[in-house]
Amino acid sequence: MATILAVDDSPSIRQMIKVVLGPAGHTVIEAGDGAEGLAKAGSSALNLVITDLNMPVMNGLEMIAKLRGLPSCTGVPILFLSTESDEGIKQRAKQAGATGWITKPFKPEQLLAVVSKLTRA
Repeated sequence: MATILAVDDSPSIRQMIKVVLGPAGHTVIEAGDGAEGLAKAGSSALNLVITDLNMPVMNGLEMIAKLRGLPSCTGVPILFLSTESDEGIKQRAKQAGATGWITKPFKPEQLLAVVSKLTRA
């Protein structure tokens, strides 16, 4: 199955992602902000990155732009998981390199379906 990096400053959201994706056979690596996510992405072979937008230290948009500069993350899908639903922010995320978007709160089956589609797992 897939190795997924979950980047969110909320421990409960990271835990929820792990509870949903773990039983489906996915390995979930957690990071609490964009800088930590970037560091972990550089040291792991990833199949997918799930990130929040608003985080301390480095936000999701900044992290995505930096991830897209790493050779190891060139083709890795990036899914935004955020409370933000503004079209302008969605466009900025897409321009930075995001593949898709799910609005919080999310339904577990919705997350599983999108992850399966993006990872082909």
